[in-house]
Formats: sequence, structure tokens, C-alpha cells
Amino acid sequence: MNQKKVDILSNLGYQYYYAGAVRVLKEAHMVDDPLAGGKVEVVRYSDSVKGVEPRRGKVRDVYDLGKEMLIVTTDRISAYDVVFPTLIPHKGESINRLAEFWFNKTKKVIPNHFIKVEDGRSMRVRKAERIDIEFVCRAYLYGSAWRAYRDGARTVSGVKLPDGLDMADKLPEVILTPTTKAEAGHDTEISGKEAIAQKLVTKDEWKELEEATLKLFAAYQSHAKSRGFIIPDFKLEFGRLDGELIQIDEPPSHDSARFWAEKFYVPGKPQEAHCLDKEFLRAYLREVDYMGDGPAPEIPAPVVKQVSMRCVASYEVLSGKKSLGDYSLKNVDQVMRELK
Repeated sequence: MNQKKVDILSNLGYQYYYAGAVRVLKEAHMVDDPLAGGKVEVVRYSDSVKGVEPRRGKVRDVYDLGKEMLIVTTDRISAYDVVFPTLIPHKGESINRLAEFWFNKTKKVIPNHFIKVEDGRSMRVRKAERIDIEFVCRAYLYGSAWRAYRDGARTVSGVKLPDGLDMADKLPEVILTPTTKAEAGHDTEISGKEAIAQKLVTKDEWKELEEATLKLFAAYQSHAKSRGFIIPDFKLEFGRLDGELIQIDEPPSHDSARFWAEKFYVPGKPQEAHCLDKEFLRAYLREVDYMGDGPAPEIPAPVVKQVSMRCVASYEVLSGKKSLGDYSLKNVDQVMRELK
């Protein structure tokens, strides 16, 4: 990178440090707070452990500390497997706080890797051997499963579904739709038989992980219901540590699950108007005909505000600090009119 470009980026809030001979990029700067007025810091890239280069996922930066890891949740946001250039104020801190809340609440259901919160957007966890499978659990017909069903499919992950179901209908039974854990691009569906054949898990581990996923799903759903919300689906990851299976990565969040307001739930209709999850952003992107093809566009301010509000509310409502009525959520049609 030439010096002129370095100077330009520095003026925009980018900072650099040297880790050996490698120049590492960090970005943290102040932007207008879409929720409270004034300014708020947003972080695109973290620089939390000097001399340690993190593994940067779509949203989080993970530092390997030997037997432990530091997970930093940035304000990046992704959709359709693309990371957007726009940062979402309050996103990282909200997801980090909700993760702490969930991990403490469900640690008796199955052990997890959480140790402690380091700061607003960072937590220290035990390092486990990751199992390269995402365990997706579905109780309602929505998202990609609904689109496949709408287009004629009647079997989801080996489970036969009846005719006559509509968007957002509750399924006859909770089903697991596990996928591979891809480092980039799309995850692909995988069955237990395939996972065992590929030596991702043993037969006993697969059975234990299926049971653990369903137990955790029931625990998350039960608490969400007490706060007036439905969790129609989520995805979890697990790892091996000291001879046992534990929950790792993140519990249900704005990014990894759907949260529907039970008061406004209507089968057969989209649920984005009162959701506290990323489906609102996906719905907006479909309105502007972007589904991951080509460079990601900037997200306009009115959409950023609604996404930021949903991130904050997902933590504050589910943890019992506030209620949904404390937030002025808009649906995508309202935001599109505002943009026009």
C-alpha cells in the first residue's frame, strides 16, 4: 500500500500498527448515532491483541490466545454471504451482550465456551476443536425452507412435509437442517449419515449433538416466549474440549436466528415489520434487487437506523430490560417511502 493511500485512509479514521513486518489495518471512528443523537464509535476491524493477527469472519474477529480465544464482535454486517461497506452502530455491543446473557442462562443445558466479557464488544472463551457443522433448527416454515417448499419441495433434511403449508406456518414438528461450515460462500446441507462418513463426527456424537440442539432450542424458545417473542429457527455450533461436547461460536442473535413478535405474528405473511433480526435487512435488499451478486451497496441511513434499533432491542427486550413498545420499528414499505 503506498503512503498516499495510507495518509488518505488515516484521515478517514483508519489506523495502522506493525506486527513484525506486516502492517495491520484497524478501523474505529465516530459516526452520527442513529438512535440517540450525538456521536458513537463504530468498529470495522479490531486491533485488540498487539502482535496477534485475528481470524476475521464476516462479523467477528477471533484472536487465538493458546488455550483461550478472544472474540471481538465488530459493527460489520453481512447478508447473502456478502459483507457490506456500511457499519451498523451499536451492533457489536448488542450482540456481545446478548451472547453473554444466553450463555449464562443455558450453561446448565449444555456447557459452553464462555469465560467472561472483556469489554462492551469482546468476550474471552475456552478454545475448543470446532466441529465443522452448523446445526440449524426450524420450527416454522420460513426463509430458504419456505422458498424451497413454495417451489415444490416437500422434503426438508429428510423430513417429509405435508401439502397446504403457507409462509411462516408452524411445522408439524421441529426439524434439524444441518449444513457444512464453509469459510467462504454458501454452506451446503449435510445429513447425519454424510457427516459420519466424512468423519466430521462419530455416530454417538451426532446423536448427542442432535439432542443438545433440540434441548437448547426448547430453552431459548421458552425464554423468548416469556418476553413475547417466537424463535422460529436458529443455528448453533459445537466443539470438542477435554473429552466433552460444548456449545461454541454464538447463541441466537440478530445475525444467527429469527425473533418474531408473538403479538404481531400472522401465518402466511412476512414477519419483518416487528422482527428483531436480520431479515429486515434482507427484505430491504430484495426491494432494491440485491441478493449478493456484484459489489455490496452502501446501506442508506434510514435502513441503518432500523437495523441498529433491532440489534439493540434484541438484547434489551430478550434480557428483560425493555419492551418492544419502547422502539419505533418501521416496516420495509415505510422505509422505502422515506427513501423516496
